[in-house]
This record gives sequence, C-alpha cells and structure tokens, in this order.
Amino acid sequence: MEITDIRVRKVNSEGKLKAYVTVTFDDCFVVHNVKIIEGKSGTFIAMPSRKTKNGEYKDVAHPINSDFRGMLQERILEAYKEAEEPPEAGSAAGDE
Repeated sequence: MEITDIRVRKVNSEGKLKAYVTVTFDDCFVVHNVKIIEGKSGTFIAMPSRKTKNGEYKDVAHPINSDFRGMLQERILEAYKEAEEPPEAGSAAGDE
C-alpha cells in the first residue's frame, strides 16, 4: 500500500492540537481527520476517533502493526514540517 497524497490543515489556536491531516492510499482510499498533536515527549499522530456512549474514544481507522504506524507517522510529520517551512527566497512574483 502506497501513500499517494497527504494534505495538512493547520489549526490556528493555542493548545496541543496542531493540525488535521487527510491521507490518501493508492489513489483510491482516503482517511480524514488524522490529528497531529504536540505531546510532552514530542509530536505524534492520533488516528480518527469517535466518542462512545460511556465517554471513551475509539479509533475509527488505525494501522494494525507498529511498522506501518511508524511509517505513516513519519510521512505525516514530514509533510507537516514541510507545510511549516516558509517559501524559498527568490520565488516571489516579479523576480526576474
């Protein structure tokens, strides 16, 4: 399975939640609302979840093994860092 697109939507607020991410796999399956969270020991991803009747949160979609979860987190955080970087100097309109 190949990750074919990652779209990052930053959250402009103070707090642990930094962005929502949409991930597309093989140009045919999409997962919305993966969260990027700033934790005590670094930035990590949280899979989409819903609140159950007893108040607990349950993942709606999630990786089955730690290898894939690690690869997915690495790719998402890479895209998040790229989205944070300012545009390169010299690429402004009107430069000739």
